[in-house]
Parts: sequence; C-alpha cells; structure tokens
Amino acid sequence: MNNRDKYTDYEALPLVLEVKDIQNILGISRTTAYALVKQPGFPTFRSGSRIKISKQALFDWMAGKK
Repeated sequence: MNNRDKYTDYEALPLVLEVKDIQNILGISRTTAYALVKQPGFPTFRSGSRIKISKQALFDWMAGKK
C-alpha cells in the first residue's frame, strides 16, 4: 500500500510529515520535493538527519499563511 492510498483526507495524515509524504500530497517528484523543502521559508525542522514538516505548517504554507 502506498501513501496515496493510505491518506485519503486531512485527518488521516500524521501530525509530522516526511519528504515522501510531501511528494505524495503534492503529486511531485522526489527531486522536486527535496528542492521545495530546501527553499527558505518552507516550514521544516530536523529530527537527526531526517527532514520533517508539521502537517498544520504545510497546509498553512500552501494557504499562504505565515
């Protein structure tokens, strides 16, 4: 089962997302997803070497909120 099948709505998403989740949510390639999370102003944080994104922060960013 891939993430696209697993997450059918906002409530089904975990509170903390990974780059692969961003890739599936936005329907973009892996390369584009990594380029996006490296952009200044994109709401990421690190957990060790992993890049993480708050679900709420992602949707606020997509809505143009700060």
